[in-house]
Amino acid sequence: MPEFLKLIPVQQALEVILSQLDVKITPERIKTLNSLGRVTTEAIHSPIPLPTFPRSTVDGYAVRAADTFGASESLPAYLRVIGEILMGSSPGFDINPGETGLIHTGGMLPEACNAVVMIEHTQSVGADTVEILRSVAVGENIIKVGEDVQTGEEVIPAGRRIRSAEIGGLAALGILELNVARKPVVGIISSGDEVIPPEGKLLPGQVRDINSYSLSALIEQSGGTARRYGIFPDIEGVLESTSVRALAECDVLVITAGSSASARDLTARVINKLGSPGVLVHGVNVKPGKPTILAVCNHKVVIGLPGNPVSALVIAGLFVVPMIETLLGLGDAGVRRKLVARLSTNVASQAGREDWVAARLSENQGEYQVDPIFSKSNLIFSLVRANSMIRVPADATGLSTGEMVDVYRLT
Repeated sequence: MPEFLKLIPVQQALEVILSQLDVKITPERIKTLNSLGRVTTEAIHSPIPLPTFPRSTVDGYAVRAADTFGASESLPAYLRVIGEILMGSSPGFDINPGETGLIHTGGMLPEACNAVVMIEHTQSVGADTVEILRSVAVGENIIKVGEDVQTGEEVIPAGRRIRSAEIGGLAALGILELNVARKPVVGIISSGDEVIPPEGKLLPGQVRDINSYSLSALIEQSGGTARRYGIFPDIEGVLESTSVRALAECDVLVITAGSSASARDLTARVINKLGSPGVLVHGVNVKPGKPTILAVCNHKVVIGLPGNPVSALVIAGLFVVPMIETLLGLGDAGVRRKLVARLSTNVASQAGREDWVAARLSENQGEYQVDPIFSKSNLIFSLVRANSMIRVPADATGLSTGEMVDVYRLT
């Protein structure tokens, strides 16, 4: 059985591959409404202030704050109501000393108005008079012009993934289109004599293709476009010709190898034929996923994943996702957001190796708790049952019950 010459840590392996990457981001212009999950290629600046007019944050009465000073329930101030400010239009009148106007949340303030008294702190005492039962300070219950955004202000930087909040903000500014990075195309090749399509009828010794489908979903979720090339037997010539075509058509190529050591060795040989410099890493000090292959062939990344479904998804999360994020120009590419949770059960580990363990994360009395799911790397439903992964650092010999550990949510 072939042995791995050198196992290197996950972070070092990622740095090796990224250092060889030639990133050329191609922008494309799309409608703001269709930009969810896309990554900006340039900073976006506001063409207007937001809000564009001074507004009330409550239902109440627009006032000059000085007219309310000292007002209380026992000694109210009396103001003359000179009108109502209708929504969606300018006030049509201004407030003089001793006067007020009824205003609604979001309504435009009269020019001389510098505060709003909440309607709960008022009492009508006639057709045109209102009691003010508490004083308000200058600026209370109002939003000034440009308080949210100033004209020319950078509102979204380059390299930002667009969320629902950004879409709403752009709509508020009247920005209906923006430039985003073209989605990198990631080709997927499945190999293995035992692998058949999901729609196929299982014969003894066969398994349905899991990796093409789970990896496609992960790639799409991360901002890439997945292109499946099919399932191929462990025959070097067949795998090589398909890989050459896929690499020419894609930005990144992912090959999931058969389960045998000979199949993994075949994958490495094929990758080395695709272009220089070829295989840079063959073996990563991680479980699951030790037989991972990382390569650059003619300025494009090629990743050889283990055939076992759990290993393939874990390694894809560690290497394929950061690769997609880097090619998109994402400002925080490769950053995984962790939580700290209390471990419910001991987790064994081998010193010097980084372990990733499927787990269930829950909240208990204001504290996160995590329960490991112990399973083998070819059992996909261990991940289906999980909502997170526990990371066991390489310098740990295991984790103990009750210990606070690093946990990463599965999305």
